[in-house]
Amino acid sequence: MLGGDPVKLKVAAGTPNGRTLRVKGKGVQFGSRQGDLLATVEVMVPGHLPAKAKKLLEQFDAELPDENPRQDLISRAGTL
Repeated sequence: MLGGDPVKLKVAAGTPNGRTLRVKGKGVQFGSRQGDLLATVEVMVPGHLPAKAKKLLEQFDAELPDENPRQDLISRAGTL
């Protein structure tokens, strides 16, 4: 049966969309055993931004380091 107390989960900065997180012991109960809760991160972005918010995001983007977030994945894939 589904239900129970709500579970709070802290998601680390930089967690990618689609990542599944496991919360041990907070899932469905099987007899005397408690399963794990799986939570998938789904990042939602607004469809429309006011001009001021868009300008601030562009300033933020300009301050970010020039890096390729996929480079780590590419290098790890070569070691498999």
